[in-house]
Amino acid sequence: MFVGAVFFPLLGATISGFLGRWIGSRAAQWSSVGCMVLAAICGVAAFAEVAMEGDPATVVIATWIDVGGFELAWALRYDTLATVMVAMVTVVSTLIHLYSVGYMAHDATPPRFFAYLSLFTFMMLMLVTADNLAQLFFGWEGVGLASYLLIGYWYDRESANAAAMKAFIVNRVGDFFFMLGLALTFLTFDSIDFSEIFAAVPQHTGDTFLGLNSIELIGVLLFLGACGKSAQIGLHTWLPDAMEGPTPVSALIHAATMVTAGVFLVCRMSPLMEYAPNALTLVTFVGATTALFAATIGCVQNDIKRVIAYSTCSQLGYMFFAAGVGAYQVAMFHLFTHAFFKALLFLGAGSVIHAMSDEQDIRRMGGIWTKIPVTYAVMWIGSLALAGIPFFAGYYSKDAILEAAFASHSLVGGYAFICGILAAFLTAFYSWRLLILTFHGEPRADHHTMEHVHESPLVMLAPLLLLAVGAVLTGYLFYGFFVGEHEHAFWAGSIVNAAHNHVLHDMHEVPAWVPLAPTVVAVLGIALAYMLYMVAPAIPARLAAAAPGVYRFLLNKWYFDELYDMIFVRPAQRLARLLWQVGDVRIIDGMPNGAADLAAGAARGAVRIQTGRVANYAFAMIIGLVFFVSLFMLGLR
Repeated sequence: MFVGAVFFPLLGATISGFLGRWIGSRAAQWSSVGCMVLAAICGVAAFAEVAMEGDPATVVIATWIDVGGFELAWALRYDTLATVMVAMVTVVSTLIHLYSVGYMAHDATPPRFFAYLSLFTFMMLMLVTADNLAQLFFGWEGVGLASYLLIGYWYDRESANAAAMKAFIVNRVGDFFFMLGLALTFLTFDSIDFSEIFAAVPQHTGDTFLGLNSIELIGVLLFLGACGKSAQIGLHTWLPDAMEGPTPVSALIHAATMVTAGVFLVCRMSPLMEYAPNALTLVTFVGATTALFAATIGCVQNDIKRVIAYSTCSQLGYMFFAAGVGAYQVAMFHLFTHAFFKALLFLGAGSVIHAMSDEQDIRRMGGIWTKIPVTYAVMWIGSLALAGIPFFAGYYSKDAILEAAFASHSLVGGYAFICGILAAFLTAFYSWRLLILTFHGEPRADHHTMEHVHESPLVMLAPLLLLAVGAVLTGYLFYGFFVGEHEHAFWAGSIVNAAHNHVLHDMHEVPAWVPLAPTVVAVLGIALAYMLYMVAPAIPARLAAAAPGVYRFLLNKWYFDELYDMIFVRPAQRLARLLWQVGDVRIIDGMPNGAADLAAGAARGAVRIQTGRVANYAFAMIIGLVFFVSLFMLGLR
């Protein structure tokens, strides 16, 4: 069952990609959906089996590398951590595939889209089931490639091509650190197999590399690699631009697959990270800063998908600082619940865009909630879960993160708790800002657009309703397994808390105000949004005019793009132009071109000698004869 869950998406990608022209678009789409349904059934069955029995195993597929004394198998790691990810990825991806049948109905090349979508899913499954770092890196790079293809799917749009290139290049920065971490891991442990690495970590705690502790350095390098995929501050700039892809792509990348890869990596490496306290401190600080940073930007964005994208960036920050304080199980819990309500929000936004004739600016919407009531209802459910309102999925997992940060009893944990509380307030605020501007008030779209507002077809609504069920129930149903009384038996050693067992215990003993605080600030955020955008809608414009610098700072996303453009892009372009115009054109091309010009000039001179007149030739012969006779006479003397 576990192997089927991993390889059915590859079968779907193969059928759509290679046979799509012959079997037709509809058959290609539904074959991909059918393969994903089978993968989801297998994934859920494997998850249930491991959850009940808790027996980890390794499924060896084949020998992958056998060079000298180094041998590496292509194997699937079958433990709780892997099966949680496989079940979540296959279920959410299946619903996104089904939704795409309706959303991409008028697209010109649906087989290509579904091939990319299934390939993306397969690569993510390769990543999460890897039994060694090399295999994980294969999946890691695979999702990077597939994301490039999906973000730039509409390649006739310049903005989509630029966004795809940006995502690919920024992720390569993080991947460089990942490769360094992989190389240092092999240098330290003489292996990249997880079981061998984890067993040997205690014996290598004193190892150094270039004067630095090797375990700490590996932890930092792998985390920096994770920052690229999971869009943490500094390497986050690709994430909002990825909205150029079709909405199902946004849902798949931002909810269940690519952006969660970094969080998964940190949790998978927990047996090593537990011996790298300084690396975990960095993880906590960066995650907490990202959670607050992205939430501030989300408050002023006007593209419906970009608002949700920045909420993804913020929620990933929550996951990272949970892992940073040693509560890896809590991080995985939020990753699991977040997949359902974030996919719901993205697909709900796609339903809005579909209804509004491809309009994405929430300032040009409003007054449509009665026209698309199902979409309106599921957007409410997704927003309630995102804001952490009782008793939706996000309430259980986000509160658990804040409780774990408070229970860490550390300075950086306190910083994370404060950032998390502030981000919770801002999350609720921008979520209801989006809801109010999108669905309520007077219509701000043109008359033609409003006349054509309509609810999405059933093939798009059915996945929304199923995801809504997940956004309501997953927190309540799985709390006891992920972080509650059954936590130890459930994870069965797939996550290790060697130095942080107290956090998982103490998070259930925090003062009563700690779990109450996020709910209180979320309600205050909702109330503020209602006041500013329903009761007194003129106030936001006045606030922006009163503090234009702050407003522009947030609207321009803290000027990260402009800063990178100044520091990296423009100097690189100037260097490239110099190498092109001077190095290539003048020097490299100049030498052979110059030699060719000399030869051509000599040829042209020789051509002028050939006049075709006998007198000229005779004169030239006489001159030559006189010249050689003179040389002969001089030689005799």
